[in-house]
Amino acid sequence: MFPDIDVPVLIVGAGGAGLTASMLLSDLGVETLTISNAPSTSVLPKAHVLQQRTMELYRRAGAADDIYAAGTPPQNMAATAWYAGLTGDDPNYGRLIAKQESWGAGGADADWLAASACRQTNLPQIRLEPILLKHAESKAPGSIRFGHELMELTQDDDGVTAIVRVVESGEQYTVRAKYLLGADGGRTVGQQVGIELQGERNILYSVSVHFSADLSRWSTDPDVLIRWMWPPHVGLLALLVPMGPNKWGPDSEEWVFHLNYAFDDQRIFDDEAMIADMLRVLGTPDLNPNVHLITRWSFEALVAPKFRAGRVFLLGDSAHKHGPTGGLGLNTAIQDSQNIAWKIAAVLNGSASDALLDTYEAERQPVGARNVQRSTENAMFHMQIGAALGMDPTASEEANWALLRRLWSDAPEDADYRRGVQEALAFQSQEFNEHNVEYGYRYDSSAVVSDGSKPPATVDEVRVYEPSTFPGAPVPHAFLTGQDGTVIALLDLIEPGNFLLIASETGQSWIEAAAAVSEKSGVGVRAVRIGHAAGDFRDHRLAWLRRREVGNDGAVLVRPDGVVAWRSDALPTDPQAALSAAIASVLSSPKG
Repeated sequence: MFPDIDVPVLIVGAGGAGLTASMLLSDLGVETLTISNAPSTSVLPKAHVLQQRTMELYRRAGAADDIYAAGTPPQNMAATAWYAGLTGDDPNYGRLIAKQESWGAGGADADWLAASACRQTNLPQIRLEPILLKHAESKAPGSIRFGHELMELTQDDDGVTAIVRVVESGEQYTVRAKYLLGADGGRTVGQQVGIELQGERNILYSVSVHFSADLSRWSTDPDVLIRWMWPPHVGLLALLVPMGPNKWGPDSEEWVFHLNYAFDDQRIFDDEAMIADMLRVLGTPDLNPNVHLITRWSFEALVAPKFRAGRVFLLGDSAHKHGPTGGLGLNTAIQDSQNIAWKIAAVLNGSASDALLDTYEAERQPVGARNVQRSTENAMFHMQIGAALGMDPTASEEANWALLRRLWSDAPEDADYRRGVQEALAFQSQEFNEHNVEYGYRYDSSAVVSDGSKPPATVDEVRVYEPSTFPGAPVPHAFLTGQDGTVIALLDLIEPGNFLLIASETGQSWIEAAAAVSEKSGVGVRAVRIGHAAGDFRDHRLAWLRRREVGNDGAVLVRPDGVVAWRSDALPTDPQAALSAAIASVLSSPKG
């Protein structure tokens, strides 16, 4: 029996966003209840690439080591590649068309190494969510309930009342919460509060087959994660993605195969037909795969016009739905959780006013919209590759082969064709090297205090991330040496729920100001001095000095979510007053 419950935060949905929110709120001392209408964590083989910024979040939450241990080794996700199918009678089947470095080239790209203490990794959602569940449960035992669905919610000035039904028994109980986080993929919460996702639906329709089989004799490039295949006998793009779980690269035990279909093609609902199509496209009629799951899904580009309705906040797919290209959907959802968690905690503990919660939508809605657009553009650019190749599903196999053979020809008359294909493929680095999309976005809201400067010029809006302490940007990465000689990352100095003030080795006045502000306001402010030869932490590589962008007498204030909140180029006449005003502005509170 489930009695009625009163809890500060009710989380509806136990996927990536919901479980992450549970973990982060627990670390902030906020009690939560998380419910999901599903019987368990996800069984869908989707959403696998995890960005550096996402892994920083999990590092601070204590889950990163488990995720890295289960994820793809960096050497097996250093590249992506396009092939002339997988295998077949023609000796050119499976031949490499092009290979491209991807996701920091498995740690070889110096810019990615300089951006973060965390590398990207790859772990399918079906294996990520159990790890998140383990950590969420360890932080708040008994707080995650699968098979419990939201039936109805109402709001008043003091909170949210939710009616929850136990799926198996039909029993109902009431949850009373101060706030509700809707992370249920848009199934219930958005409809209950009158927020409808807007944008384009049914852009593409795809079928995915998750199966076990030995493909090592044909999938021979150990550094390639995603194989984009253009088999001439089909003339359509197909994908193969390894799923591990114990081996990766060509030796992966499990795979996911993707193929697009017309939206009105009723044949897709025939499982046997889908398996037959997969074997035909792969050129492996004698393969006997162990099929785990076949899923049908549509490519959508949707964003909610509002992320907040009173005491209800939308996260993840409830707020924005992406296509899979670029791997932006899950990462955006997880980072939604990071943005809202510390703000709710600050309001609940009385250090911030309700106005701080308005900044969730102000900050995350533009990011969600941009990432939805990028996901869609990435998909469309793959179609441009097909156009450059000239692949045609209505043409004969030999006609398609005649085009592909021009790629490997030295004939002068084929030079323009080769150049066109090469340029189309190179342009796709916007998907596999979108570092500035993943990491370089800046927030613009009342929870960020402008210093009057202009944003730094961007070399490339998509590919090139340039670390900066410009207010609203993620604090730049630097490795530091502590007093005991231990090397730590700057992000490790950020404590749950606390601000971080960074001064130079001569910044004792800032240290004293931070202590006074924290004591007076009750807002946690950790202050540290970072210098090359002196200070609380030594900048042994001068990485922070290169990126701090303030004078030796200045300081940088970092929010609890790792975002630069404010900076001062020099020491003001009254540093305590300046810091107090900045924190009060960020928190929309007079307590700074």
